[in-house]
Amino acid sequence: MASYLQVENVSKSYGPKVLFENINLNINEGDKIALIAPNGTGKTSLLRILAGVEGSDGDGKVKFLKDIRIAFLAQDNVYDPELTIMQVVTPYAKEIQQHEVEEILYSLNLNDTGKRVRELSGGEVKRVAIACMFAQKPDFLVMDEPTNHLDLETIEYLEEYLGRSRCTLLMVTHDRYFLDRVCNQIIEMADGTLYAYNGNYSYYLEKREERMQNFQKEIDRARNLLRTELDWMRRMPCARGTKAKYRIDAFYDLKDKAQQRIENRQLNINVQMQRLGRKIVNCSHVDFMWDNWVGLKDFTYNFTPGEKIGIVGKNGVGKSTFLNLITGNLKPTSGEIEIGETVNFGYYRQQGIEFNPNDTVIEAVREIAEVVTLGDGKNVPISTFLNYFLFPPSMHYNKIEKLSGGEKRRLYLLTVLMKNPNVLILDEPTNDLDILTLNVLEEYLKSYTGSVIIVSHDRFFLDKIADHLFVFEGEGVVKDFVGSYSGYREYMKDKEKERKAQEREKQQKEDRKRFVESENVPVKKRKLSYKEQREL
Repeated sequence: MASYLQVENVSKSYGPKVLFENINLNINEGDKIALIAPNGTGKTSLLRILAGVEGSDGDGKVKFLKDIRIAFLAQDNVYDPELTIMQVVTPYAKEIQQHEVEEILYSLNLNDTGKRVRELSGGEVKRVAIACMFAQKPDFLVMDEPTNHLDLETIEYLEEYLGRSRCTLLMVTHDRYFLDRVCNQIIEMADGTLYAYNGNYSYYLEKREERMQNFQKEIDRARNLLRTELDWMRRMPCARGTKAKYRIDAFYDLKDKAQQRIENRQLNINVQMQRLGRKIVNCSHVDFMWDNWVGLKDFTYNFTPGEKIGIVGKNGVGKSTFLNLITGNLKPTSGEIEIGETVNFGYYRQQGIEFNPNDTVIEAVREIAEVVTLGDGKNVPISTFLNYFLFPPSMHYNKIEKLSGGEKRRLYLLTVLMKNPNVLILDEPTNDLDILTLNVLEEYLKSYTGSVIIVSHDRFFLDKIADHLFVFEGEGVVKDFVGSYSGYREYMKDKEKERKAQEREKQQKEDRKRFVESENVPVKKRKLSYKEQREL
């Protein structure tokens, strides 16, 4: 296979903070690689350097194979708000014909090509960005969080497309099902070093654990040897000059090895939940309309303590509107919503909150509280609580504008949980969070005794957390499905197979009827069998 990309000694720093140094990487034709690393370690910066959007520090080199077409999908995409969808995508379509552009837009459910950018939802803007990428007919795709803001139907389409495509791919994503089904190689960035695993995400998890165990064994072995060597070094100190130089050098190498440790800092979510009564949110015949758009129609449901509900549906069907209704931020057009007296919402909004970019991390959280109550009832100062969320003292006085996208989302999650909520409303909580943080958040939510209502496009996350689903079908219709998201998809696939089988059967009957009529074939009446005659 041809080498599509060679990266040599690429480094990136922002002021005193070194993200990575002297990175080397080779990507061959047909590789489908996911880059995995904690938030703030420079994943996005590395992709932007490879895509030519940013430069590397020092003498780093990025070499692509000559004449291959490269497309870059950024996390956030900004277009002229007055342009139509077609006007945005067309300039990228230099290698394809007009009807192929229309096919791409249709496949991404962007049928109203005259719609202006200012009228689009976040998910629609992301689909436009993907259409721009496909229109370039690229040989090499570089994608930063391609599933963010997409509805589940589009994610599954993109997953299927990339899975069967022969394109070469490098991406950052937190979607573990997407990783598992698309990628054939995982590259982990840890401690400024890249570790490559030839396999999908499941294989990576297995081999990473082996690597960590082997590394720990090497450290333990080095520490045991160090004790012996240290005893030797301390003997006859006056004769130090006569000791073998190579053994002295080996001692210091061994000492460095023994002092290594596995850096495996983890988020620690441990906050107290306020007491929750039996009444949470009661909805009775709720309607919500905006002009001619119907967001909710005759919805009745009483939420119960401890239940965990996942909310799914296409972009623009009213999922976020629903969350604003049940939290009291919007008033229904008709019907009644009653909120229990003991309810303390923790509302994690998709768009986040507007931090003052000039505030430091600790200033932002001190505006909410100086002390946080943990799950065991112990009160801790906010500086300690920041450490639990992977903001060490060295980061407390960093300005928020210097944080990565994932670090800002983690800080936002902290501000929601520090208020000790007993009903968590989470609108796309997985966007921009790294996989390690998601694992900890999932374990916390599984053991959380309050109520949880989640809007998410992350299928793995929904499967682990939700007991049942509210499926938003459009035009205000909401159906309750008891089971996991994967179970729901299987149910829908079975229904689709059944529908297609019925359509085929109907078509075959119509075809036979037309044939008989066109050929003037007399329809013979079948004689009754002996058994049928007896029954008659």
